[in-house]
Amino acid sequence: MTRLMRAGLVALMLAPALAPAWAWAGEGEGMPQLNFANSLTGSQVVWLAIIFAIFYVLLSRVALPQVAQVLEQRSATIAGDLEAARGAKEQADLAVQELTLATRKAHADAQAAIAAAVAEAKAEAARHAVQLNQTLEAQLAAAEQQITAARGTAMAALRDVATETASAMVQRLASVAAPRETVDLAVGAVLAGRG
Repeated sequence: MTRLMRAGLVALMLAPALAPAWAWAGEGEGMPQLNFANSLTGSQVVWLAIIFAIFYVLLSRVALPQVAQVLEQRSATIAGDLEAARGAKEQADLAVQELTLATRKAHADAQAAIAAAVAEAKAEAARHAVQLNQTLEAQLAAAEQQITAARGTAMAALRDVATETASAMVQRLASVAAPRETVDLAVGAVLAGRG
């Protein structure tokens, strides 16, 4: 709306108020505004209708559309905010579900990792025990072989010592030298009976 139109509207609104005082003076009694016999009252009614028409046009074309636009904007803003809040709530619910699932998965993964570690530790301990048993059995077999070899060596040395001792005793007691083969057979028979 231009300034000229605004100035014209202001002049139209102020015209009745600025009318000469004689225009308001009535000839009869009562309120001069309701004295329809006065010609000025008719023109006032016409101007009143014109001013109301102008106000109606201004309000319906300028002010009310702006108010309606503001109300629509506010309604759209509120609807947008509500939709954004619903979306944020849905996202928060999804995030809570994902967090719950991730927590459960992490818990299950941790339990599985602990179970796997325990199983691996048990398997490692079993392997270590088997290796240790094998090592001990090998050492035991080697010790038994050493004992058997030492016993064989000791028995051979004992047979020689027994044979020499028996030959020496027969020589001393009987003053006769016994043949070595005979003494050796006799000592072998005695040792075989003990072994």
